[in-house]
Amino acid sequence: MKRYLGARVRRKEDMSLLQGRGTFVDDLQIDGTVHAAFLRSPHARARIVHFDASEALQLPGVLAVVSERDFGAQIPVLPFSVPHPALKPILEPVLARGEVCYVGETVAAVVAESRYIAEDALDLIRVEYEPLDPVTDIEQAMDPKAPRIHERAPENIAGVLEQNVGNPDRAFREADHVIRERVFVHRAAGQPMETRAMLVTFDSKLGQLNIWTTSQGPHRIHRALVSMLKMPDHKIRVITPNVGGGFGVKGQFHAENYLVPWLAMKLQKTVKFTEDRREHCLAARQERDQVHYAEMAFKADGTILAVRVRFIHDMGAYSTSMVVPWITGATLPGPYRIPNYHFKATVVYTNKVPTSVVRGAGRPQAVFTMERLIEKAAKVLKMDSTRLRYKNFVQPEQMPYKLGLIYRDNHPMIYDSGDYPKCLRQALRRIGYSEFRKRQQTLFRNGKYQGVGVACYVEGTGLGPYEGATVRVTMAGRVEVFTGTAPQGQGHDTMISQITADELGVNLDDISVICGDTATIPYGIGTFASRATVTAGNAVFAACRKVREKTLAIAANMLKAPVRSLDIKDGWIYSSRTRSKKVALAEVARIASGAVSGFVLPKGIQPGLEATVFFPPTRATHSNGAHACIVEVDPETGGVKILKYAVSHDCGRVLNPLIVEGQVVGGVAHGIGNALLEEVIYDDNGQVLNASFMDYLLPGPSDVPRIEVDHVESPTKLNPLGVKGAGEGGTIPASTAVLLAVEDALSPFKVQFNSLPLSPERIWKAVAGAARETGG
Repeated sequence: MKRYLGARVRRKEDMSLLQGRGTFVDDLQIDGTVHAAFLRSPHARARIVHFDASEALQLPGVLAVVSERDFGAQIPVLPFSVPHPALKPILEPVLARGEVCYVGETVAAVVAESRYIAEDALDLIRVEYEPLDPVTDIEQAMDPKAPRIHERAPENIAGVLEQNVGNPDRAFREADHVIRERVFVHRAAGQPMETRAMLVTFDSKLGQLNIWTTSQGPHRIHRALVSMLKMPDHKIRVITPNVGGGFGVKGQFHAENYLVPWLAMKLQKTVKFTEDRREHCLAARQERDQVHYAEMAFKADGTILAVRVRFIHDMGAYSTSMVVPWITGATLPGPYRIPNYHFKATVVYTNKVPTSVVRGAGRPQAVFTMERLIEKAAKVLKMDSTRLRYKNFVQPEQMPYKLGLIYRDNHPMIYDSGDYPKCLRQALRRIGYSEFRKRQQTLFRNGKYQGVGVACYVEGTGLGPYEGATVRVTMAGRVEVFTGTAPQGQGHDTMISQITADELGVNLDDISVICGDTATIPYGIGTFASRATVTAGNAVFAACRKVREKTLAIAANMLKAPVRSLDIKDGWIYSSRTRSKKVALAEVARIASGAVSGFVLPKGIQPGLEATVFFPPTRATHSNGAHACIVEVDPETGGVKILKYAVSHDCGRVLNPLIVEGQVVGGVAHGIGNALLEEVIYDDNGQVLNASFMDYLLPGPSDVPRIEVDHVESPTKLNPLGVKGAGEGGTIPASTAVLLAVEDALSPFKVQFNSLPLSPERIWKAVAGAARETGG
């Protein structure tokens, strides 16, 4: 009997974390540990003319100072994990080679007996730079006359990606209406509670590296280091303990991921590095930063005929991948039927920190552009924008729905399941949309500027290539589950335990889940792209099924009963024909392991009560949802207060509503921050002006209201559990919903916002400018 799947099971991992018993990399203490610190470029673009570390090396306690000259002509570059034929890569060296291309680029490494000494030594390194004119604006970077980000590159354009569906040009010629918009989404940082950290030991006798790191993909780091250090697989072990947030940033391979293990080998010592917050703001990967030029063609009745968009994506100073712009272009149609569609993404280099994925990964930009077009079209037609959405939704009976695009997993983009109208109806009902519209004009007359914003989205989730799981029953009757995912607080332990408990008939407390250790399972991909439940969850499910079959086969032999008559409950295998006939799971495990001398295993049964399964998705699953919020804006200060927020969310079959709601609520908080507070601000010289929490603002309890979450379940047929991803959906449409609500609240002033974030200053200036134009 199923007991756990679908239930609101409290998270197993919370108690130890709430009681301070979690183990983070910075908590790990090993005798004899020395500490690494990194000298980072103060310039956005400059040549390195002279480097002198002699004074630093004389400081007591300093063990080494390393620069690019220590590597000779073959300085390693960061791995290029997702190549694409449209991208002309320029890869970042692990230490700057003759030039620096962004503020924060790693120039040198210092190892000392303490972090304090290492930091002091950094101040003693003398580097002479020849500053060059930087380029920080992505549209300026495209100008052939602009300075080159890399002198060896012929231009600043890194690549162009295009896809086309139907005949957009003809559709635009035949349309009753055409609208155009320019939108801009700013650059933001991941800002996890715990910054990046790494502790590395090197056993010179065994030639063994042991690495503890804050990572979303320990196996990805393992693969990169095996290649870069040219070491055997079994000589490198990467372990991810508790992680205080990742948000995409910790899924990337940074220079420090190579340098700290290299230094540990070079010095034959245990080396530790913990990034401080300023370093994180300057050097950790960031995202968003796109300019879109979009247009929509539609009929007089509101039927969308075509969308064309060309957008520019800022990759920063070095190549990472085409993943983000690819996702943006493919995601932009969202839940709408768009028979004719074309996107062209131009990826450019700038003198800013390289971009990669941050929670949402290109999708918030896509939703902003599409929903902005929907709102503008509705105004042209004098139609409620929700009515326009309903008219153009892909309908449930049209599933599976082919978009005609190739998705980021290199497969045709096909929406597998979903009821988009139902999601929007639920969100609008929860927010009280109709009632609010009836009283909104009265609120305006009373000087209360309140508005409602709506945003809908579809998210590709559960990406491959695979994830694996080993499920093992011990002779104590406990179940151990090993998987390559590396949780950052999503609740993997609980989710995996629920699947295991139901399939093997054991209690949650009898299950141990071990994630993120390359020594326990040979292959893994990691935690990103809302994929863990789809990939690892289904791998665990399949492995449990194999263990269950083996358990019943052995028990049937022991009990002299048919397999079909047996069941497992509370750690006992019993016969449904006679409950007195039973055997403990622990005893079956002992028999399977060969611990009972002379017992012969059934024919065809291999030793050990365990199974390893890798689950490869055939293609992406697609979650979806609708967000609606009501805000109040003070036009005199630009202050925004979110009064109500509702989410209707569809991630297929919901294994644990409590965990899904936590993910959604956390994602919405992230999106609210992106909408109103968060922005990495660069000046014209490429300097980050807000590289601390004194100036980089994050949402707090007063900024995030109570968020109402409803579930719509449309199980997918693409995996046995029927699940889709849930980790990013809360973030993807949230900033757009908030922006549209602010704009609606200020509709008496006839202001429009085409860029994020909406700081109080920007809101106040927009209202003041509108008042001047109208003479108010």
